[in-house]
Amino acid sequence: MGFEWSQLVDARPGPAATIAYAGMLAAVVVLVPLVGVRFGIYGLIAGLVAAALWDFFATRQVRWRPLGVLWFCLPCLALLWLRGQPGVAFVGTLWVLAVVWACDTGAYFAGRAIGGPKLAPRLSPNKTWAGLAGGMLAGAAVGPLFVALEVAAGAFSLAVLGAGLAAVSQLGDLAESAAKRHSGAKDSGTLIPGHGGILDRVDGLLFAAPAAAGVALMNDGALMRW
Repeated sequence: MGFEWSQLVDARPGPAATIAYAGMLAAVVVLVPLVGVRFGIYGLIAGLVAAALWDFFATRQVRWRPLGVLWFCLPCLALLWLRGQPGVAFVGTLWVLAVVWACDTGAYFAGRAIGGPKLAPRLSPNKTWAGLAGGMLAGAAVGPLFVALEVAAGAFSLAVLGAGLAAVSQLGDLAESAAKRHSGAKDSGTLIPGHGGILDRVDGLLFAAPAAAGVALMNDGALMRW
């Protein structure tokens, strides 16, 4: 993700940018299980400040570089925190992933089958309002499946939350389209032939994970208990 981000936002990307982004991400991922999420947040803030200073001294203004720290470090921190919460743990983290996957699938098939008005033609000409609706419905449908796993939440509550996370996931997709349009790139990378890069595959998750962590934080650390 760090390599792909440096390719998108740096006019002359080089190994230094990739190493720096990878170092920031590694610091967050390593600090959380070793010394706790608080130090992961400290590492995130330090990386954000460092990226902003780097951007300023390189371009005399703060632009896209610092955004990358939040773009892919914050979601990793959110997923690690969610996985460690008693009210979330493995099942809740898996549910977040399932909502994002269901949203992508539902949006694709609904968009292809129904078509109609474009959602954001300047950012992503293929996305439609029908696709957004299909993605939200698919995300909502995941909720009752997890109630069958004896999750302590009602089907309606999880359906509503799933639809909301699906909408946030679609926002992540559009945000990455904006970043690619900014750099004039079709895909974030070429790691996966025919599918682009890692950022192309996890664009929705990168927005849905922090949103899910925010919901859990407001609910005393529980994501799937009402």
